Amino acid sequence: MLRDPRTLIFIFIMPILQLVLLGYANNTDIKNVPTAVFDQSNSAASRSLLDAFQATGYFSFNYIANSDADVNRLIDDGSVKAAIVIPPTYNSDLVSGQTAQVSVVIDGSDPTVASAVLTAATLAGQAKGASIRAQQLASQGVGGDVSPASPVDVRTRVLFNPDLLGSYSIVPGLIAMILFQTATSLTALAIVRERERGTIEQLIVTPIRNWELILAKIIPYILVSFADTLLILVVGTLMFGVPIRGSLILLFALTGLYLLPTLGYGLVISTVAQTQQQAQLMVMPLLLPAMMLSGYIFPISTLPVVLQYVSDLLPTTYFIYIMRAVVVKGVGLDLIMPQTIALSIFAIALLALAIWRFRKTLD
Repeated sequence: MLRDPRTLIFIFIMPILQLVLLGYANNTDIKNVPTAVFDQSNSAASRSLLDAFQATGYFSFNYIANSDADVNRLIDDGSVKAAIVIPPTYNSDLVSGQTAQVSVVIDGSDPTVASAVLTAATLAGQAKGASIRAQQLASQGVGGDVSPASPVDVRTRVLFNPDLLGSYSIVPGLIAMILFQTATSLTALAIVRERERGTIEQLIVTPIRNWELILAKIIPYILVSFADTLLILVVGTLMFGVPIRGSLILLFALTGLYLLPTLGYGLVISTVAQTQQQAQLMVMPLLLPAMMLSGYIFPISTLPVVLQYVSDLLPTTYFIYIMRAVVVKGVGLDLIMPQTIALSIFAIALLALAIWRFRKTLD
């Protein structure tokens, strides 16, 4: 073990990494969900209602919408996870003693967040309605218990996943995790295996350039990964009823883009590791953050701020978002362009690093 210091280092790194990530990321307490507000009443009563929603701690009013189209766009592109829509008659309905209706639109592509928002919106509406009813009765000089009829009716509407099925979130995320694990692990062993078997000498004397060898190494794994993606989509649709609402062409094109940085990780590792055991150990510190910090298990908004910045450095974070947006929401490329650009940057950087790291020598 002492003669293999790289392996020894990773043996001690993994427990610390697991402790830190599991300790900080294992948090399902949903707070400060990005929310859009479409207040058509624009009255003191409507602002008081919004204050009641915000006081729960579940809602963070990040956007002001000016139309229903704005609300739909913000939810489709993932800017917000919920929207509170107050009709123009809200204040007049309360004054006249009628029931004032309020709509809360929820993005159901992440059932964990959607369930928490649904419960919080319902309870906030009930509490505000009871408070208003008590004030109305007090102004009329009526005492006693508050009438069960609430003057505020909060109507929730869950988009994309009305039943809040977990499979709608798990299956798209599972594609990203399986591709990351298989592609990175297989390519991490590519050059190392050649070195251990002694066949790297044959590669050294061949008249090919570095990028040609890298390309030859990743093409088979790209084909296998596409087959894995197709298999998971078929099984997820047939067994778990997950609909594929977006374009399959777009889905596979972006899967290919995601595979490039994933394979790049493995190739960089294969140029550093001296043995297959080292390569496998080097994959683990990448796999664990990709699983814990990408939004696959825990919502990113529940992570500490530092770990949220770390999640921005993971290609898996962007691809899981893309998969859920295309498969569950059925959005087009225009609404996931920032994530697509991020994956492109990762692909260029990691493949360039792999080509630069590779040397056609015995070292």
